[in-house]
Amino acid sequence: MPNSSSVSEFLLLAFTDMRELQLLHFGLFLGIYLAALLGNSLMLTAVACDHRLHTPMYFFLLNLALLDLGSISTTLPKAMANALWDTRAISYQGCAAQVFLLVTLVGAEYSLLTVMAYDRYVAICKPLHYGSLVGTRACAQMAAAAWGTGFLNAILHTANTFSLPLCQGNAVDQFFCEIPQILKLSCSDAYLKEVLALVFSVSLGFGCFVFIVLSYVQIFRVVLRMPSEQGRHKAFSTCLPHLAVVSLMVSTGMFAYLKPPSISSPSLDLVVAVLYSVVPPVVNPLIYSMRNQELKDAVRKLFLYVLLKHQYC
Repeated sequence: MPNSSSVSEFLLLAFTDMRELQLLHFGLFLGIYLAALLGNSLMLTAVACDHRLHTPMYFFLLNLALLDLGSISTTLPKAMANALWDTRAISYQGCAAQVFLLVTLVGAEYSLLTVMAYDRYVAICKPLHYGSLVGTRACAQMAAAAWGTGFLNAILHTANTFSLPLCQGNAVDQFFCEIPQILKLSCSDAYLKEVLALVFSVSLGFGCFVFIVLSYVQIFRVVLRMPSEQGRHKAFSTCLPHLAVVSLMVSTGMFAYLKPPSISSPSLDLVVAVLYSVVPPVVNPLIYSMRNQELKDAVRKLFLYVLLKHQYC
């Protein structure tokens, strides 16, 4: 039986053996990847170039766009390359790098979403204290804490996962290296340490989710008492997109890592993995811009600037 020292590469999930369908998968992934790059790059550029958006909320949105770009760039390019070149292989080091980067970025994104809930809570429920509680230094510290939390979490899980002996071959039933799928390859008496680490991390994540929910309970209580309809609309336009992103990420992530083996299947695992690793980076720019007039105005100004500059050149 092979162990981790004899495994030099892993075999990722092959969607199909038909060459035409492989190219179709490549084209589909390429379209999704380009949409994510475009949407998040537009958000980054709009926030960076418009001085009116140099506020804590948009600073956190800028960090969110960076995390989304990083997370989707960790998984899709390798899947596209495998589909294009008709291969399934990923090196042992490449698989470890995928796990480390994805856990870092997804963990940091979830921590950042928790910070963003706090930012909205202070802005709406304690507006007179907003400048002192969420100042420039506090924003930088909270963003750094979010990135640092993801980094430390990734070190813990990557070290635990790739120190396990592998007794079940090297075929990973996923289009990228995912911890639950790698645990399936480990010896049955060796993976409990990583399972306990996953349960601990998910418990902390659930604590963050409770904090987010309680923050929004307080926010909605204040918003519903606002006399101005315009004020209520503006508050909801900044809060509802954030709540939608959190709900999608938490529900799919917890299902992927905590679902019982009895309901696990390759097709279900694939759908859930796409929902928590691919869909958020694509839809986050849409969700945050559709109900945010300031961000839409900034993107519109950016387009006009590019068009006018192109005409004069």
